[in-house]
Amino acid sequence: MRSIKKIHQAEWRPIGDLVTYSPIPTASLQMIDPFIFLNHHGPQVYPENNNGLPFGPHPHRGMETVTFILDGDIAHKDSGGHSSVIESGGVQWMTAGSGLIHAEVSSEEFKKKGGDLEILQLWVNLPAKHKMAEPKYIGLQKDAIPVAFSEDKKVKAQIVSGEFLGVKGAFETFTDINLSTLFFEADANLELEIPVTKNIFFYVIKGNLEVNGTEIKERHLAEFKNDDPKLQISAKEESILLFGFATPFEEPVVARGPFVMNSMQEIEEAYQDFQAGKMGRWTE
Repeated sequence: MRSIKKIHQAEWRPIGDLVTYSPIPTASLQMIDPFIFLNHHGPQVYPENNNGLPFGPHPHRGMETVTFILDGDIAHKDSGGHSSVIESGGVQWMTAGSGLIHAEVSSEEFKKKGGDLEILQLWVNLPAKHKMAEPKYIGLQKDAIPVAFSEDKKVKAQIVSGEFLGVKGAFETFTDINLSTLFFEADANLELEIPVTKNIFFYVIKGNLEVNGTEIKERHLAEFKNDDPKLQISAKEESILLFGFATPFEEPVVARGPFVMNSMQEIEEAYQDFQAGKMGRWTE
């Protein structure tokens, strides 16, 4: 079975009144190539007449954001002309590529009525050859994302990208990024084989899982070695897992603020291009 190198606890990083935990990057783990950043917002309950999510207009270049809406909603708008409101169970995939400006806030209805909110945003790196690709955004509601089940039907997989349990994911990707949200019933078991050439992303959103004999509690991320393909996962209780795997790029990574490039020169160019309006202009 594949060995666990280390278990990392998500760090508490509130953003105003938004509950936020982040397992990567931290002092103990910079990235799991090509997965470079994860924020876990919530779970929390917003009151009526709230201000919603605080992520007003900001730029990105050189990476992709994958946003999982477990509860609540996100109103997306970007300088490429895309806009949407994605609700509970939906997923957004934005390829920043050469650069764009976007905002991620709550819908007017959510700000008025309040309610449960839990959202995860994962940043996925782009290889050097695709960092200046044309920006792209797709937001899909829950019903548009394929699902699959384990043999005993106790594990439900929402398949976001790649292929998992024989089912193709909802989003086409530049590289072999395989991402799914797995929902475990209590006492569920799942056996997987992931090629040793792939890096695994394994973050327990909720509950308590055991993988290859090691307990992983909620808001913890397991860092694996690349020594064996086999994973044996069992759920001690009802649990949710953000699970992914991909071939590492093994390229230099320089991240500064919202930009992820291969050198400081490219980071400086990104800031210059943003200030010059080359990532689009923001209009309300």
